[in-house]
Amino acid sequence: MLIGAYSMTSLPISQYSDIAPTTVRISASYTGASAETVENSVTTVLEDGLTGLDGLTYMTSSSTEGSARISLTFDDTIDPDMAQVQNKLQLVESQLPTAVTQTGVSVTRSTSSILLVGALVSEDGSYSSLELGDMLSSGIEDAIERTEGVGSINLFGTQYAMRIWLNPERLYQYQLTPNDVTSAVSEQNTNVTVGSLGDQPVTKGQQFTVSLSAQSQLGSVAEFEGILLKTNADGSAVYLADVATVELAEEDYGSVSRFNRHPAAGFGVNLATGANAVDTAERVRAVIADMASSLPEGVVVDYPYDTSPFVEESIEQVYHTLGEAVVLVFLVILLFLQSWRATIIPTIAVPVVLLGTFGVLVAFGMSINTLSMFALVLAIGLLVDDAIVVVENVERVMEEEGLDPVEATERSMGEI
Repeated sequence: MLIGAYSMTSLPISQYSDIAPTTVRISASYTGASAETVENSVTTVLEDGLTGLDGLTYMTSSSTEGSARISLTFDDTIDPDMAQVQNKLQLVESQLPTAVTQTGVSVTRSTSSILLVGALVSEDGSYSSLELGDMLSSGIEDAIERTEGVGSINLFGTQYAMRIWLNPERLYQYQLTPNDVTSAVSEQNTNVTVGSLGDQPVTKGQQFTVSLSAQSQLGSVAEFEGILLKTNADGSAVYLADVATVELAEEDYGSVSRFNRHPAAGFGVNLATGANAVDTAERVRAVIADMASSLPEGVVVDYPYDTSPFVEESIEQVYHTLGEAVVLVFLVILLFLQSWRATIIPTIAVPVVLLGTFGVLVAFGMSINTLSMFALVLAIGLLVDDAIVVVENVERVMEEEGLDPVEATERSMGEI
């Protein structure tokens, strides 16, 4: 009973049992590339580099415009370490396009089902979906990802980005290519340091040192428009504003989020493998509640979808069923056998057996979920019926044949 009681505090709680094989998901972004280009230069390279992993059963991949996704499925004999996948990726990253390595290749190990969906909602309409998405990605996303039990997070919104819309005619007029523009932006949109004033060796009487910076990263449309692209022989210069339209706009135009007709930006939380669903949902809510005070007026957090209340209610019903079963056992045996001794025995047996069951769940790596709780409810019915039948028959044999309790129990169980 002690082992079972302790096990109840350590068992993971989830909606369903974790019977699916462990899956590791890899995603890479190649902005502007077609699906065929992504397939040839990113997906195939990653697939070739990830072969030979221990316990790998199979892999599936998809290549879409601008992104590549690979799922690695491992058999149930191995608990794959993330480092095993990371080491393989490091060997092939040098073969990927520069645009892909700059944004990075992400690796997540989480369940495929969504634990909960949250959303920042502007109830008065004073903030657009873009502004809400920027709040979510810049201030809340990282805090949720760091929360214990969270495997990954999917954003249903977009943040701000500096958009550079090139004019092909102007590029041709000034004899420039898109590569010239991207090279100029990457070279001039950077932090440049030039050393320190008063650095070693110091002169006598010097009391402080000042770090000097010649340039910082660009932060406004006007600064981006002033990026120098080309200097002509006559001394004139071509700037980014001459060949492109620069604006601060959406990073992704592929989706728009709304909640009850109000502008919104949502996020879906995936549970980490083996994590406690109820505790993780509570932690996520607590993290967001701590940050809610910093949100602008009129912006609230809603949860359109959450699986944890259903899990909690399911478990609560099991507790009710258990209590009802114990009471019914007590009343039925006391009423028909009219023996306190015969009544107490099965009443005690029910919690003893059920607590021991939780210890077995831990030993076999199982969790408290709707399926295991449903099985437990059925088992309570079997246990109650068996307890009544056995005790009643033992009492009958003792009374009719005059046997002692041990012999009567042996005779009774042989008959049953």
